Amino acid sequence: MKILFNQKFRLTVGCAALLLVSLASSHLYTQLKTKQLAQQDQSFTLQENFAPLQSQISLTSKFKNAFVAQQTSSEIIGKQNAFSSQPDLISASAPYPVVDEFKKYKFRINGSQVVTPGKLPSSKVNFPQGDLLTVLVNTRKYFQDYSSEDPDILRTGILATQGVTVQDVLKTLDFMIVVLKEDIANNRATRLQDPKFINNNFRVIKWSAYNPNNKQLKQLRITEYAVFTHSGSRNKTSTFNTPIYSLKENSNNDKFYTRYTKQDVLSGIYEPGGREFGKVTSLAYLTRNGLEEAIMEGTILINFTDGYKAFFNVDRNNGMSYIRGLKATAQKRYWYFREVDAIKGYGYKIDAKISIKPGVTFAGDVLNIGLGKVVVIEHTQGGRKHLQMGVIADTGGAFLPNLYQLDFLAGIFKNKKQFGQHITQLPEYATAYFLVKK
Repeated sequence: MKILFNQKFRLTVGCAALLLVSLASSHLYTQLKTKQLAQQDQSFTLQENFAPLQSQISLTSKFKNAFVAQQTSSEIIGKQNAFSSQPDLISASAPYPVVDEFKKYKFRINGSQVVTPGKLPSSKVNFPQGDLLTVLVNTRKYFQDYSSEDPDILRTGILATQGVTVQDVLKTLDFMIVVLKEDIANNRATRLQDPKFINNNFRVIKWSAYNPNNKQLKQLRITEYAVFTHSGSRNKTSTFNTPIYSLKENSNNDKFYTRYTKQDVLSGIYEPGGREFGKVTSLAYLTRNGLEEAIMEGTILINFTDGYKAFFNVDRNNGMSYIRGLKATAQKRYWYFREVDAIKGYGYKIDAKISIKPGVTFAGDVLNIGLGKVVVIEHTQGGRKHLQMGVIADTGGAFLPNLYQLDFLAGIFKNKKQFGQHITQLPEYATAYFLVKK
């Protein structure tokens, strides 16, 4: 009986323990499930709130009134940043992923290796006031008109690691436009040339060059580009035998042109008797040197034999990558052109490109640095510090990706010799600073 009793007792205790474990597990599961559901509810609420906000952004960005557009655009970007601020905060403490022109990942780098807080030295900042104002206004208008069609300009780039947002970029452009307009209207030297005014009103962020192939480089490499004037003909001649073409509107649907290299095009495929004759429009015939300079610089001023003259700007390319180190005539990339009314910089399509001015425009990496960034470069000449201000309002295949170089638009020149004489006054390397409105 004692043995039987002990067996019954042990059985009772065991059942009670199992019941307690079961009840505890059930309680823990219920708490966990409730927490998960609450998190899901918050997530769904965020998505529901975000969807109408996106439609508001799209609708609001269509306003054209200058004053209203200026304010609403800042509000729009502010709303976008409200949802992107968390990733930006993460990126400030994590390596920045650098991308190429096709937005494919290339490598990572800590932001502190490239951008750090700085201060402008006490030297006058040089730039032509009216031309800088023109480029600032045109760049600001591009954000206003095309931010929904060109999401690339809403990339924060590596400056996000310093907490800089697209809204900060717009505030900087807006403030500079107001200051320049006031100073020009009052016929005085602008306050933007005073380093004290800049240090008081802007965050100054030093840009240290980063070249994966030359990690000893710290100063930015400064190259120069220009618009060259070339003689040309409407028809092919023995002298002017190298064509520039324009794509027709239906080329957006039938991208036949992406199949052909520069060498294919120059072999005569679009000329009478060629297999693609009639698919493009002939704009002009140049020398081979004229074509290469037009492609390299992006814009050319053609003086036609019939007395007509006009700017022509690159429109679309054949989708083939620019290869660094390969000579121009061997590059497979070919650009199609359009006639334009001014020197053109960045733009997602030819009709949207920013009209730019020499002396105040930089071409740079718009995906990893960002469109509309205001840059001051510092160099020493004749034992004195010189400061030059400009706006990143242009780009090119050589700058995607490129965290160590800017290309300065030097001017319009008759030939390379004249250009070479001019750029001897400019530095090969310089210390660079970004300006961001406080």
